[in-house]
Amino acid sequence: MTKDMSYLGSMPIAVLGAGAVGMTCAADCKLAGREVRLYSRSLRSIKGLDRTGILLDGIQRNLYGFERSGKAHLDMYTNDMAEAVRGAGIIVVGITALSQDDYLKPLAGLLEDGQVVHVFTDNYSSILLRKYMKECGNDARVVVGGWSSAPYGTRVEKVQGFWMPHVGAKYRAITLRGASMPMTDIEEFMESSKYLPCMDAITQGDGPVVGDTMLDIGFANVNPVIHVPASILGVSSMENWSDVYGNEPESYSMYSHGLCHSICEVQYQFYGEECKIADAIGIEIPRYRYEMFFSRRSVLTQEYMGLDEDGKDNVVFPLNRPCDEGNTGPNNINHRYITEDIPINCKIYHELGVKFGVRTPIIDSMIVLGGAMHKTDWFETSPYGLERLGIANMSKEELLEYLRGE
Repeated sequence: MTKDMSYLGSMPIAVLGAGAVGMTCAADCKLAGREVRLYSRSLRSIKGLDRTGILLDGIQRNLYGFERSGKAHLDMYTNDMAEAVRGAGIIVVGITALSQDDYLKPLAGLLEDGQVVHVFTDNYSSILLRKYMKECGNDARVVVGGWSSAPYGTRVEKVQGFWMPHVGAKYRAITLRGASMPMTDIEEFMESSKYLPCMDAITQGDGPVVGDTMLDIGFANVNPVIHVPASILGVSSMENWSDVYGNEPESYSMYSHGLCHSICEVQYQFYGEECKIADAIGIEIPRYRYEMFFSRRSVLTQEYMGLDEDGKDNVVFPLNRPCDEGNTGPNNINHRYITEDIPINCKIYHELGVKFGVRTPIIDSMIVLGGAMHKTDWFETSPYGLERLGIANMSKEELLEYLRGE
């Protein structure tokens, strides 16, 4: 019997994080008629929003033509997390992985019975949040889970370095892969997504997919496999884009201007190492065909345009043709495509490979090259890894039992 989560439909939604994903989720939920509170640790990021509201628009490309646009005036903008989450039903965490401790540590002590946490993109946040709840002694009956990606490809409009109260969604996902921590809560987590309007294009599209533990969601996150090889191996295109070719720096897109056949080949081999690690642990992860990587949107297209009856991409953007479909970025080596995806996700893949006896030469090379560009050794200096997640000393059996709640 499906768990009844309908009580969430009449409760406020708290959105933590006022970047592109957080602002878009907040505006989307408010335009759907819900009470929405937006929290940010930064006063600057929400300053003036109580006057302007948040404009949501953009192409919002997706297979089924789902669209929701307009000016959203939220019910609360605050720098007080306790104020935002008190009495909320669903808590959306829309942050970069580099901000996890700033948001998850205080959240762990604030959670109340009956609340459901959705993290976009998870980046192992659900594992961390459970760890922090245990450390602070909060045993509230909550559901915690996360997703392989955000519901959109979205950006905040920026004018000469000034962030505007305007988000433009390039696409809306029609399916996402999610899991709960632990997996004994998965039925409630999936059912709760029906009461989260920023998931409407998904729940009314091809639907969410149940992942195989939060480690699966870490591998199902396509950002590292797409972003890292394209950013590292395409760095000359990025750095010459403005200085040599005279283009606006922020108009560069690694999808449109960086990808080529050879880089896509590296992406596929990177993915192959992920598959070997997952197999060694004994978890299922998404399986992609070789040819799916050789497109200007790589494997990302199927998130919003789906697959045909033969399991092939409905839409392919050929590498030998110009394309402006992709989001912009990175415009320098300090972009999160490098500074987040490598020292966090790649580092965790590497440590899982070491722990379970899988060589990861492609992933390791990305860590080496990215670190060299930043004049550091991310194997040594990155604090992100299995120890931080609290799973370093678990055997395979213990790890799977912990994640599954068995």
